[in-house]
Amino acid sequence: MAGIINLLRGMVVCVPRNMTQAAGMYNTLLKGDDPALLIEVLNGYRVKEKLPSNISEFTVPLGVPEVLRAGENVTLVTYGATTRIVMEAADLLASVGISAEIIDVQTLLPFDTRGVILQSLKKTNRIAFIDEDVPGGASAYMLRQVIERDHGYEWLDSEPRTISGKEHRPAYGSDGDYWSKPNRETIFAAVYELMRETNPRMYPPRL
Repeated sequence: MAGIINLLRGMVVCVPRNMTQAAGMYNTLLKGDDPALLIEVLNGYRVKEKLPSNISEFTVPLGVPEVLRAGENVTLVTYGATTRIVMEAADLLASVGISAEIIDVQTLLPFDTRGVILQSLKKTNRIAFIDEDVPGGASAYMLRQVIERDHGYEWLDSEPRTISGKEHRPAYGSDGDYWSKPNRETIFAAVYELMRETNPRMYPPRL
């Protein structure tokens, strides 16, 4: 993904979390003249979704992230295939008293033109960026946009984190894929450690 967003500047890059969102993005793009790339999420083909009655009409705004789950303790920023996994991780975090706000960026180019992520950071004061790209890829790109471009560093109480894939090609097969890319357990562990740094009494080491 890092290659795409750095080599295709000037284009719109959409990263829908499911095929319903993809349809809305296609509808938006067809109304304009901008060159665009829409990356359909592979696991979106395997998930059953309710067919919207206005499937050919509804649109998804470009450059506007969507808050999928409200939270108070930490902001989790993601997109595409990882969104479902982050939602599962948020359920695990909730079981230990950590309230995570989940934001789907929806488009990497343009990226958060309305400061939605910054507003969430002002509330939670902690943030993690999660995706399947290699370290230093799209998650690092998102971090730079929020922390440097939008001056999000002013609102941080903890070090910002990136949770990405491993530094190798994703392995073939479901087992290899599970260990190559972020999963709900690794996301839970990283966010729990982020919270433990702030309040070790409330969040003791986990066995």
